[in-house]
Amino acid sequence: MPHVKSSRRLCSDRSALWVIDLQEKLLPVIPSGNAVVEQTMRLIEAAALVEVPHAATLQYPQGLGGLVHPLGDVCDFVEEKRDFSATVCRAAIEDWSKQARDQIVITGVETHVCVLQTVLDLIAEGFAPFVVAEAVASRHGRDHEIAMQRMQAAGATITTVESVLFEWLGTSEHPQFKAISQLVKKRR
Repeated sequence: MPHVKSSRRLCSDRSALWVIDLQEKLLPVIPSGNAVVEQTMRLIEAAALVEVPHAATLQYPQGLGGLVHPLGDVCDFVEEKRDFSATVCRAAIEDWSKQARDQIVITGVETHVCVLQTVLDLIAEGFAPFVVAEAVASRHGRDHEIAMQRMQAAGATITTVESVLFEWLGTSEHPQFKAISQLVKKRR
C-alpha cells in the first residue's frame, strides 16, 4: 500500500505566510513582542528558501506606524487596513487563491483582535489557517489564551515555528534541509 500524505500537513506548494500588524507603536506594549518578531523573521527566511510567498498588513499606519525593524526591510508586499480582519486586504488573498495556496500560516498581533478576526474570516472563505503559537501575542495573557482556544475550536490549526519549517520541507532530502536546519538552531 502506498504512503498517503495527510492533507492536514503543511505543504510549501499550498502555503502562504501572512504577517498581521507587527507595527512600531503596537509591539512595545506587547510583553512578548520581540520574540514574536524574531519568530516571524525565522518564518520569513524559511519561506524564501522553500518558495512560500508572504505578505504583511498594517492596521491604520498613520497612527500605529509601519512594520517594526527588521520586518520592514524584508516584507515586499504590505497592505494597509482599517478593519480588524486582514481579509479585507484582497490582493494577497486573490494572488494566493490563483496559485491554489489554501494553507495560510499566520503570525502577528493582537491575537484576540486582528489575528482572531482574520483567522475566523479565512475559515469562512474556505482557507486553512495555521496559527503559529510563538509568533502571535496580545497585551494580556488571558486575551491571548482565549483567542487561541477560540481559533482552534473554529477549525484553525495551532502549530509552532519548527513544525511549520519541517512540514514545508517534508523530507531531509529537500535541497533546503541544511539551510532550514540552521534556522532551527537559531531558536532561543
